Amino acid sequence: MNAPSQSIAHVKELEDRYVMSTFARNNVEFVQGSGMELTDSTGKTYLDFLAGIAVCSLGHNHPVLTKTLQEQAGNLLHVSNYFYVEHRAEVAELINKLANERADAAERADESASGKEVAWKTFFANSGAEANECAMKLARLRQKRAGKSANTIVCLRGSFHGRTLETVAATMQDRLQNDFQPLPGGFLPCTPNNEDELERIFAEHGKDICAVMLEPIQGESGVHPMTKSFMQAVRRLTLENDALMICDEVQTGVFRCGAPFAFQLFDVVPDIFTMAKGIAGGVPMGACAARAEIADVYRPGDHGTTFGGSPLACAAAHAVLSELDEGGYREKIKEVGAYLSDALSALDHVVEVRGKGLMIGCDLAEGMPDAHDIVAAMLDEGFVLNATGPRTLRLLPPLICEKSHADAFVEALDRVLEKVSQS
Repeated sequence: MNAPSQSIAHVKELEDRYVMSTFARNNVEFVQGSGMELTDSTGKTYLDFLAGIAVCSLGHNHPVLTKTLQEQAGNLLHVSNYFYVEHRAEVAELINKLANERADAAERADESASGKEVAWKTFFANSGAEANECAMKLARLRQKRAGKSANTIVCLRGSFHGRTLETVAATMQDRLQNDFQPLPGGFLPCTPNNEDELERIFAEHGKDICAVMLEPIQGESGVHPMTKSFMQAVRRLTLENDALMICDEVQTGVFRCGAPFAFQLFDVVPDIFTMAKGIAGGVPMGACAARAEIADVYRPGDHGTTFGGSPLACAAAHAVLSELDEGGYREKIKEVGAYLSDALSALDHVVEVRGKGLMIGCDLAEGMPDAHDIVAAMLDEGFVLNATGPRTLRLLPPLICEKSHADAFVEALDRVLEKVSQS
């Protein structure tokens, strides 16, 4: 990696002194962006295949979002949720519309199988963790208001639902949980795509289960999709046991996988789904959408937020969702994602490629250097991505990614992998 500039050295000194060390940072400070490109403080440009971890849906400095933010900042930033907020209802209406896309194709035993649309209501928060907290609270409150004691939530091993204590408890990874024990209780683990284990869990604990929460594609574990059969088993068992199906769409949602929400790729419709990351293109926002009859369990005072659903965040979300909905992105995301996945699969030192759309995990062959070292080498080459483990690269480019960007990335990765394999 190039020697950091003097400004980077100064920034690093200040951060080491005053900022908590919760991230291992690269010696790069990005100061400008345009489309798929980022520019650092030395003037070097990079192609961005991480998008702020699936956040910058429209890339950097997109004219629609930039104009919206400038106009809204000149009008009003914040008032509080004691008042109606401009754009908030329109965003909720748009989420309702997008969530009903393809709902009539769902192959399951509920109202959407006959083509009837689901009415969704949304709570706006600031992050994915907060959106998931909202979902879990709602699932438990629903049972309590019905006079039942069921409060157990089934979560999947390898999942990731956030960094609050409650969402860490729901995140079934020992490395993320051990140092923070004791954690809140009420969670049961299940192995992803293991339908027999899921059946046993419901057979033994069905009366205590209020929800199953899962990511349609696990992101932080290395981009591991659920099978359609497993997703439909979750839907069936939750319906049979008066429990809820919660889809964590924080990383998979907002067109990342080629549909508005990834659950639409599995022919299921959950009871609750959560969003964040890409929903406002870089402005912090999270959201929890629930079927109206479930959402109405909440009463004033049961849940809340100071900053969630602010005028600025709602203006940004409306701009981003409208652009993605109306700008012909669905098929392009699928096409470019498949093109990129096929090109990666053809590389000599790649053994598996997983994912949907522009959410891609790429496993390196045994004997290759640690994937984090490959990330560093690619950064030197002018490409931004990350690793989720010693063998897995993760690609989450902006949804404006073109085949030409994919070609440039694959050529550079091929060059880097060939070089390190010989060292």
